Amino acid sequence: MKILYHHRTAAEDGQAVHIRALQQAFRELGHTVHEVALVAQGAGGAGRARWSFMSRVPRFTRELAEYAYGFSARRRIAARARAEGCDFIYERYAFGNLGGVQAARDVALPLVLEVNSPMVLELSRTRGLSFPKLAERVERQIFSDADLVCAVSGVLARMVIELGARPERTFVTPNGVELERYDYPDRAAARSSARRELGLEPDALVLGFVGYYRTWHRLELVVRGLAQPGLEQAVLCLIGTGPARAELEAAAAAAGVGARVRFCGPREHAAIPALLPAFDVGLLPAINPYASPLKLHEYMAAGLACIAPDQENLREVLIDGESALLVAPGDEQALHAALLRLAADEGLRARLGERARAEITSRDLTWKGNARRVIEAVERRR
Repeated sequence: MKILYHHRTAAEDGQAVHIRALQQAFRELGHTVHEVALVAQGAGGAGRARWSFMSRVPRFTRELAEYAYGFSARRRIAARARAEGCDFIYERYAFGNLGGVQAARDVALPLVLEVNSPMVLELSRTRGLSFPKLAERVERQIFSDADLVCAVSGVLARMVIELGARPERTFVTPNGVELERYDYPDRAAARSSARRELGLEPDALVLGFVGYYRTWHRLELVVRGLAQPGLEQAVLCLIGTGPARAELEAAAAAAGVGARVRFCGPREHAAIPALLPAFDVGLLPAINPYASPLKLHEYMAAGLACIAPDQENLREVLIDGESALLVAPGDEQALHAALLRLAADEGLRARLGERARAEITSRDLTWKGNARRVIEAVERRR
């Protein structure tokens, strides 16, 4: 099939990883992908920097610009779809953007809408909205007009159905991995190499987190846990960066564990599979109730024992005591107990990691798996 992939993502973060990986998965399955975007993948920092000013303009100006983007997107999508003879349009949902659904009608092609978050709800809680009623109407129209909607979790799928998506045309495509990149023929050697790269002691118990860390990730709970008896050999390794660093440094100093909190800095995403064997435990202390965390799937693919919140969106992929240890969200004592349990039981860590990897494999929680699910859904609609 010929696919026109549209997105408005300018950031170089997990969103970009998702976009590139899914496009590549479509191509590896034999499909042709044409991209229409605000900033094309591979455009480099200059392309992203051109739009960085938008984060600094007044809120109402930014909102109006986001709505206005849909007019130009509609023309560009329709023109490219006609020129390339595309079979369907695949669009990553963006706030206020009607361009995709309108272009799909213009060229009489099905539109597959990928939804990663309920943007109106999310933005109302973060930056705020200047025109909330308009935002709600536009979002409902986008969800109802899309021919197919794929949400990253079952929880989110229910949310978008409540917001206008048609139940019979809504399905789930969680975040994925390229599984072969997490194969370690000699795991001991991979572990040693990764620890050298990160500057970690060979014999430490390494609790690891990957990504951009904010206050809501609740990593300070792990920092305080390092002071618990039984975790004297544990270190917290943070691969990435984020605004919570100063807060975490202060928490580590207050708990007397500053030397055991390691800020290992950001790495290119392509380097992450080779670094994950450095971890003994993969951490996800907190996440919103509808997300499909990319880092979690990567921990699982790498065969790591994980600690995560006990909430519905994570129970879609994890089983407590079998493929991870799940703890009540925000429960510091329960989190510390899980850390102590894993610190004391190497066999349990191995079993959890093996089962987590098996879940990825058996359920095909990969980018190619998602691409196949999308193609199958489109073919059923034809």
